[in-house]
Amino acid sequence: MPRRYDPERRQRIIDAAIRVAEERGIGALSHRAVAAEADVPLGSTTYHFASLDDLLVAALRQVCGESGTAVEGWTAYLDRAGPLADRIADLLAAYMDESRSGRVRMEYELYLAALRRPALSPVAAEWLDSTLEVLARYTDPGTARVLGALIDGLLLQLLLTGRPFDRDTVRAEVARVVGEEPGERPRASDG
Repeated sequence: MPRRYDPERRQRIIDAAIRVAEERGIGALSHRAVAAEADVPLGSTTYHFASLDDLLVAALRQVCGESGTAVEGWTAYLDRAGPLADRIADLLAAYMDESRSGRVRMEYELYLAALRRPALSPVAAEWLDSTLEVLARYTDPGTARVLGALIDGLLLQLLLTGRPFDRDTVRAEVARVVGEEPGERPRASDG
């Protein structure tokens, strides 16, 4: 039986790996699980991705580059008028929207997997660097680094505790870091 030409197979495998990680966690990721999810032969996953780390790198690269998750997409919120704390709080509220919480959990799971999987470290570092680069456009590099750590910490705490996103609390924490008054609101002349 001749091999069927399937130019989209590699991409379907990556998409399936992301779905498996999103729905069941990174621990459930295996060539077999991904092959079943992608509806491809098991040999296809190992042909395109010799190791699970290779597959995870491809998945992490795709997740970091997707619109809605890509850090560059943050500028849609950060370029708005008003205090920076409000803009960041609005960004994080949209990011943690209930319809995306499974995706955000998977993004952080992939990001933190880099602690134990050296192949993922360069991709995680690129993501971190791009976060700091975007934040530094709106503040100084030192404050951007603190903001990045605060954002990661707040999101991880929300994911771990299952508590609802509290925009006012997040806004107050961000305001402390950027030197704005915790209750400061945009004025008609801001912008």
